[in-house]
Amino acid sequence: MTDLEYLNLGHNQLNNQLSDMFGKLSKLKELDLSYNSLSGNLPQSFQSLSSLKKLNLENNQFSGPINVLADLPLKDLNVENNQFTGWIPEELEDIDSETGGNSWSSGPAPPPPPGAKHHANQHSTKNNDGKSVKSGVAIAGIALGVLVVIGILIALFSRRKSPPPSHFLDEERISQRRSFTPLASRELSQDLHTGIRKDFKDNSRSLDSSASIDIKSLQNSSSSCLKHAPSDFKQSYDDNEFANRLNARRSTSVRAISYSLADLQLATGNFATGRLLGEGSIGRVYRAKYADGKVLAVKKIDSSLFQGGRVEEFVQIVSNISRLHHPNIAELIGHCSEQGHNMLVYEYFRNGSLHEFLHMSDDYSKPLTWNTRIRIALGTARAVEYLHEVCSPSSVHKNIKSSNILFDAELNPHLSDCGLATFHQRTSQNLGVGYNAPECTKPSAYTVRSDVYSFGVVMLELLTGRMPLDSSKPKPEQCLVRWATPQLHDIDALGKMVDPALRGLYPPKSLSRFADIIALCVQLEPEFRPPMSEVVQSLMRLVQRSSFNYRDDFGGSRRTDDHDY
Repeated sequence: MTDLEYLNLGHNQLNNQLSDMFGKLSKLKELDLSYNSLSGNLPQSFQSLSSLKKLNLENNQFSGPINVLADLPLKDLNVENNQFTGWIPEELEDIDSETGGNSWSSGPAPPPPPGAKHHANQHSTKNNDGKSVKSGVAIAGIALGVLVVIGILIALFSRRKSPPPSHFLDEERISQRRSFTPLASRELSQDLHTGIRKDFKDNSRSLDSSASIDIKSLQNSSSSCLKHAPSDFKQSYDDNEFANRLNARRSTSVRAISYSLADLQLATGNFATGRLLGEGSIGRVYRAKYADGKVLAVKKIDSSLFQGGRVEEFVQIVSNISRLHHPNIAELIGHCSEQGHNMLVYEYFRNGSLHEFLHMSDDYSKPLTWNTRIRIALGTARAVEYLHEVCSPSSVHKNIKSSNILFDAELNPHLSDCGLATFHQRTSQNLGVGYNAPECTKPSAYTVRSDVYSFGVVMLELLTGRMPLDSSKPKPEQCLVRWATPQLHDIDALGKMVDPALRGLYPPKSLSRFADIIALCVQLEPEFRPPMSEVVQSLMRLVQRSSFNYRDDFGGSRRTDDHDY
């Protein structure tokens, strides 16, 4: 197809290495191969894509260098979350690019051999007898390889003497810690222990590892603000072993860093509109991107929310948030308080929010499977349980909604906006519309049981795929809770309420039990709603009964179909 200008093969299940088939696609302007399982080096025929403006290769398993892209007229490049090595060619440094989640070499790139470009690649040609002979370019490539090795040794030696600037988040350390987020019950983890131990020792990012470590062992060692764990918690020897090793890993975790205003202005393009990720009741969130490929999220808090503008107040809020450490909570990375600007810096979650997955997915996105939805509910419930019943003093969230549930690469949920309840006391827009419990006629009336109600609304979103309030629906169906609650115990009605995007791929008993938990959470009277520890236990039993197949359901970081019930 030599006249091809646009090719999108993203979000499929393509695997193995790309064949060298791009030599005649000189008219191709956009190519999307993201969210597959493609591996190996990039084919040399990529050099022939002389019209290519946009290239998406993120979330694959590509390896080797990306030098083959150096001379292309690219304006938009995404190579995140692969296994690329070497250096990013300087020709690509000034374009709009996403390069995080790879194994780039540190330090300056070595100079090119005399008379050769720095991105020269090794070629071979065949003579008439079919034997491969090295070309002059290959020799240059070998010389370049020697220089690369020397450059790496120099870089390693220099790194010993001078550590990198502290304001750069160690993304590799964060990703390793994040990889152990548990989304499964301890009962289910027993069958996986043998493989998990090996994965743990290898520092692997396999799903089995992330799905198996018991949440209670993490809670037992994760924060200075902990009190006793719920009484039903029992540790096995293996759990202790895992917890101790994870505790050792956590002891070196990055503490909240003080960022300068100038640093954040530079990283966000002076808070440019194009870097805006979202806007809530207490401020705007921007994407901050650094030259070394690291990406962070910066929440710029509305200055009007600070009574009298006291700096001490913001320092106390930062201190409170810094004490929150849980695998399902978006952890604070840093802060900034200069010239009347007060900002919180968080890890950037590349897979967006639950709201986006449920309500803003495009035609190319596959819906969240039923199994994954239950895991999202369980992980979020554990985060809220930690705030309510593990932290001392207890912390009320006050803003639980689907747009505040963010996903990492493996679709593990991370609850954001934790520790910001102080601000919600000061604004009438204390929650997203449709999440308010009936008793919350004013922000001060909010309690932990109000959080339980809001969580029940999120579970309703997971079940129905509907928004909490939707004026496009017929009037009786516009308020999700009011429409759904009377039908939650009717199995026939449930089948009609469930998200059509699931295409019937769910176990009816699992659906019914999920609905029973929702019904308890969204009761009108706060005193009748269960504590979050009971919600967690109910969801864990639901996970156990469903006998999930972890690896098949997640499929890495892609949105996949799951037929294993």
